[in-house]
Amino acid sequence: GEDREKQNKEFQMTVTDQRQTQKLLKAALTVLEDFYGKAGKPATAFSQQEPVGPPPPAGFEAYKKNAASGGVMGMIQQIISDAKAMEGEAIRSEEDAQKAYEDFVKGTNASIESKSKDIVNKSEEKAQAEGALVEAQEAKEAAVTELEQLANYKAELHQSCDFILKNFNLRQTARDEEVEALKQAKAILSGAKFDSFLQSS
Repeated sequence: GEDREKQNKEFQMTVTDQRQTQKLLKAALTVLEDFYGKAGKPATAFSQQEPVGPPPPAGFEAYKKNAASGGVMGMIQQIISDAKAMEGEAIRSEEDAQKAYEDFVKGTNASIESKSKDIVNKSEEKAQAEGALVEAQEAKEAAVTELEQLANYKAELHQSCDFILKNFNLRQTARDEEVEALKQAKAILSGAKFDSFLQSS
């Protein structure tokens, strides 16, 4: 932005200088045209009078208007044309520079807007990812807790099963004895003689 302002100030100065140059040269050209233009007009009675004073000394010619004045006026006209051309070129350059600057600003603004949208989208994605991470960590902690509970339950079951396996024979024997005692009680209750029962067994 600052470079563009500097370029614009330089452009304003250039155009002002060229316009002032043209104005001054046109004024000078008008004066010269007025002065040298009279040379071609018919002489008036006043201008035909003899010059006052002695004639010019030997070696000096009588005063005449310079015949080469057309060359000077042509050169001034060329400088005016050059100044106009330079003014036009400066205006075109300024218009091109301004357009390039406006295009640059539009492109930059579009890029900033796009990047801002990307930042918003990335922020939303980050927030969603962080939320998903928190949920995943909570789910992991719950799963670990559940695994620990299952491991404890498995250990308890294993102890119970080990106890049952270790004491199976004792319990089997005790149960057989209980069954035998029940049979004896049943026989007694049904009136059979205990001695015969013992013999049969």
